[in-house]
Amino acid sequence: MTGFGRGTHTTPAWLANVEAAAVNRKQLEIVTNLPRSLQTLEVRLRQATLPHISRGRIQISVSMERPEGVASGEIRIDSSLAKSFESAFADLSLILGRALLPSPSDFIRQPGIITAAESAETDPELAWDAIAPALEQAIANLNSMRASEGRHLQADFLTRLGQLTAFTQIIADHAPSRPERQRDLLFKRLSDLNIPMEMDDDRLIRELALFADRCDISEEITRLQSHFAKFHEYIHSSESAGRSLDFLCQELFREFNTIGSKANDALIAQTVVQAKTELEKLREQIQNIE
Repeated sequence: MTGFGRGTHTTPAWLANVEAAAVNRKQLEIVTNLPRSLQTLEVRLRQATLPHISRGRIQISVSMERPEGVASGEIRIDSSLAKSFESAFADLSLILGRALLPSPSDFIRQPGIITAAESAETDPELAWDAIAPALEQAIANLNSMRASEGRHLQADFLTRLGQLTAFTQIIADHAPSRPERQRDLLFKRLSDLNIPMEMDDDRLIRELALFADRCDISEEITRLQSHFAKFHEYIHSSESAGRSLDFLCQELFREFNTIGSKANDALIAQTVVQAKTELEKLREQIQNIE
């Protein structure tokens, strides 16, 4: 699910700003963006995020500032690079035949000429003291936004599950009459071929019994109803259920497929197609949730 969260925390040494952004993805992927001097904290940042999120592409961005009143370092000027930069403008003036002088903003934009250097090397442990609370706050805000989206998805899931239940009931109501229609069809074919046969003929009874056994879908209907009940249980659970629901969708799809191949009936086949279409829409959404 998508979402965004921001957190800040200040210690005597640092002010940390952490942003957490999430987009849909079936598996979990955590991408970190840390200052170069704090790259050693990447593993710790991932480990702190893992317990709170199980799916999606999560971008964690960290920026550090010195609190007000704390010396942030000194401004350093690379005089050699500055002179070479100005000399390049002089050479360019000769080439173009007109005077070109660099402006102050040109010097500022040129990397390496003017840099802000920390007065001391950044201590990762001191930085983590500020980052950890900010990260916790950012993830909490992120999950709050994702939970809001989840409530909307839950309502959509329940609506689609109701439609699947209705399709299943149509199939269950129609299936018992299938052997009777097969019997009438057999009699009509035999009559068209001028082959007389009594209703109590053993051959006819045996053929109908075999047909009824082949097209019996009572087990599939029972399993579908069990899966629906489990689906409701997972949807209303406070635990992460995305992967469990994804597995249930696969099982539902398998049961509907079996019904379609066994029923040998136009109405049931049409209902199965409608159910599988609805199920595919449901599964696409479920692959993104926690």
